[in-house]
Amino acid sequence: MYSPETDTQIFSRRAMILGLGQLGFFGLLAARLQYLQVTQADQYGILAENNRVNIGLIAPLRGRILDRYGQEIATNRPNFQVVMIPEQTKDPIETLRVLEKLVPISPSRRKRLLRDIPRSRGFVPFTVAENLEWEQFAAINLNLPHLPGVEPQVGKLRYYPQDDIFSHMVGYVGRPDGRDLRRDDPLLKVPGFRIGKSGVEKQFDDTLRGSAGSRRVEVNNVGRVIRELARNPGAQGADLMMSMDSTLQNEAIRLLGEQSGSVVMMDVNSGEVLTIASAPTFNPNQFTVGLSQREWDGLLDDQRKPLINKAIAGQYAPGSTVKMLIAIAGLEEKVITPNEKIVCEGQYELGGDTFHCWEHEGHGAMNMHDAITNSCDVYFYELARRLGIDPIEKVAKKFGLGSPSIPGAFGEKKGLIPGRDWKRANLDASWQTGETLIAGIGQGYMLVTPIQLAVMTARIANGGKAVVPKLLIDPEDVVANDQNVSRANEDIISTDMDAAEKNTLIQVDPEHIKLMHKAMTSVVNNPDGTAFGSRFNLRGVASAGKTGTVQVRRISKDERESGIIPNEELDWHLRDHALFVGFAPVKNPKYAVAVVVEHGGSGSKVAAPIAQKLLKMALERDRQPNKTKTARANAFNKTIKTKAGKA
Repeated sequence: MYSPETDTQIFSRRAMILGLGQLGFFGLLAARLQYLQVTQADQYGILAENNRVNIGLIAPLRGRILDRYGQEIATNRPNFQVVMIPEQTKDPIETLRVLEKLVPISPSRRKRLLRDIPRSRGFVPFTVAENLEWEQFAAINLNLPHLPGVEPQVGKLRYYPQDDIFSHMVGYVGRPDGRDLRRDDPLLKVPGFRIGKSGVEKQFDDTLRGSAGSRRVEVNNVGRVIRELARNPGAQGADLMMSMDSTLQNEAIRLLGEQSGSVVMMDVNSGEVLTIASAPTFNPNQFTVGLSQREWDGLLDDQRKPLINKAIAGQYAPGSTVKMLIAIAGLEEKVITPNEKIVCEGQYELGGDTFHCWEHEGHGAMNMHDAITNSCDVYFYELARRLGIDPIEKVAKKFGLGSPSIPGAFGEKKGLIPGRDWKRANLDASWQTGETLIAGIGQGYMLVTPIQLAVMTARIANGGKAVVPKLLIDPEDVVANDQNVSRANEDIISTDMDAAEKNTLIQVDPEHIKLMHKAMTSVVNNPDGTAFGSRFNLRGVASAGKTGTVQVRRISKDERESGIIPNEELDWHLRDHALFVGFAPVKNPKYAVAVVVEHGGSGSKVAAPIAQKLLKMALERDRQPNKTKTARANAFNKTIKTKAGKA
């Protein structure tokens, strides 16, 4: 039976349960709010701040690269840019059209902008043009009232003030590519950041790049920048002082001219490299801003290979430039004496094969001194036959051939000094006596780089000290007896210092090296010498050297009988290579030089004059009072003070 009291009781219970439920819900809500707003206030305050404030990295200024006298090889200059913010302009396409009348916009960049602008958020800025001339940048600023959404900016760009003079060894920088971006390095993703792509820029990239700065900006809920809150520019990279001399380097490039080749000059005692030139050159400033496809294809298709650093990566048969090493091996092994004469009749017979001397009529009876002076091939065929390949391989390696010369150098090739083990491992064949004869005049399998030839010459010139090339200058060598000079480059030069510690004496009789000094002096200063036409006498100071002419084609028997075709009548790629190695002064040598001109023809006519002019210039520069020590000390002290001011 229905009862009103029962309904009232049921309703009251339900109301109470509902009320308790509501009370519990609001209690939990209050507890949660208390937890979020009080207990976790600091944590969520940070998260909220992170949503409001973005922190981005700023690319640091790259350290400079200086020559031995403080002249800038690589530095940073203002980069005048034009940026467009699409949402702030009525018609981005029309704005681009107007901009094209004021600044150059390449077709490829214009196409990319027209593609990307409609796909992006309107507040994201786009770089329309960069690396503008001041006049172009000024024109943009003058027309700003008529260019809504356009913003001129000034950044920094890597700049090589000497253009192509140091292009191969110093290298260039560029934007990180896909392979670079896969590395766990947030700096690589910073807009405008560039890294070393070749040469010293790549080898010492970590030192030159510096430490990234940061920028704190306030943004709204869609990521638009409202205002900048703080900025830390970061730390500029360390400066590097190279051992190279801009004046000598410039002269080396000028002397090579349109030819394909290289020049290396180094101090025979310290190992400091004064010149390391390769031709043809390229302008690294073009790589900084980006090459067009046409420009890139032009560099790749050039038969003279302008992108290759021939000084350290060009590999050539050394030809007669290694005859001093064959002579030293003969003396060390006691298979010949300096005064023993070998008769040259223009050719040498072995097992039915004929090996020719460059002098078709023959040189007559030659002792060691005369054979080097006249570069007699027959003498060295016979000497090589007596030696066998093993002593030749051993002595060549002692003088720096067949292994990298500069520790850690980017792109350096090691060359090849062949031997029995090498041939068996690589060609699965035994060594032949005829191959030893060819090695005796620096041809066949033997390959060297110009830097190795310079090292070889330096070790002969300095009396057998195993000097190695140095590209960076040690502060202790620059500022003598100054205990307050910071060793800012200590980490950078460590590899060079380690190498310098290896400058021990080669295990060769010093008297044998003295004989090579006399013979190389005769090559340049004796009327019978192959480089006599390039001699100089600088107030009693003379030079010494050795020429080399290397065949790159096989001359047939028929051609020898009918007359060998002159180099001038051959296609460029079939002409002989021209080589020369030398040192100066004859007494107390200081500089060694190696020159290779690809397909240049005669070593005496083409390579020797280049080397002699550079040696003479280096000696003349030494005569300028206190120039070297004062300039180097001032330049390095300036670098140290600049860094101290930024610290």
